[in-house]
Amino acid sequence: MRFYIFGGSGFIGSHLVTAVRARYHTADIINLDLVENSHGGQVTYAACDVRKEIVLPDGVATPGVDDIIVNLAAIHRTPGHPDYAYYETNILGAKNISDFAARYGVRRMVFTSSIAPYAASEDEKFEDTLPTPNTPYGISKLVAENEHRTWQAGGADRELTILRPGVVFGLGEKGNFTRLYWGIRKRKFAFPGRKDTVKACIYVKDLTGFILYKIEHHEAGKTELYNCTYEPAYTIGQIVDHMKSVTGLKQWTPLAPKWLIMPAAYACMLIGSPMGICPDRVRKLMVSTNICGKKMAASGYKIRYTIDEALADWFRDSGGEGMK
Repeated sequence: MRFYIFGGSGFIGSHLVTAVRARYHTADIINLDLVENSHGGQVTYAACDVRKEIVLPDGVATPGVDDIIVNLAAIHRTPGHPDYAYYETNILGAKNISDFAARYGVRRMVFTSSIAPYAASEDEKFEDTLPTPNTPYGISKLVAENEHRTWQAGGADRELTILRPGVVFGLGEKGNFTRLYWGIRKRKFAFPGRKDTVKACIYVKDLTGFILYKIEHHEAGKTELYNCTYEPAYTIGQIVDHMKSVTGLKQWTPLAPKWLIMPAAYACMLIGSPMGICPDRVRKLMVSTNICGKKMAASGYKIRYTIDEALADWFRDSGGEGMK
């Protein structure tokens, strides 16, 4: 069995390599990415730009029907890239990976999409909720899902799992949860406008665990779609309370009214956006990502970490000195 992981050099890819190696000791893992990373010799690295036709370099084995493709490749940080970059990488990448799978007869694929196709709002979102993406990132991810669906429909025995994770946190994330921790620790965080904003999230080790579970438990000839989030989803106030409790932070976290924080965010933008603070990001923090995770919870996969256990595990992985 071989795993062809597109985008395997990044945060989720690094954890997936660890999970695959722990579960399938003899499996070959090929990391196809622009960024070189052999994960300490655990994988075979192959330079790959998913925006172009995918051609394996000499010496890298071609896949077969029993092998697995995981598509993690994406331009995802938003805001942070010009609009065209999301479409170019995410849509062309999905098309080229689908063509690669079809060329070699691969029948199992996992695609990590996003909750962005739902668009942020206070209404709870389910897998059968009509997607209404309103950002280039969300639009590109929805189109990428459909590229992979087209591949799946082209073969009676093809299996496609589409995952829409909430905010994924854990060692090496360097994103929302990392900024939140250090913002609290350095007394630079205040709740933006409200404390009851719902922020769907999932620990990276449960996301990778679910990826492997669905590879092993999937109905042939089907596309399966799952939101990957804790159920019920947590509010920002609850996340902050859990983070402070687990890591021993005692800092006060005030509530900043909207009329105050938006001008402050514009001021931060003018001095280079320290800690990633900018108006678009602050605006995002004030709108819920209220995503239902009941289908994942009912799938047969047992969540390994509660949010407290997940944060504590991340803290231990970081050496107990802060979230890294």
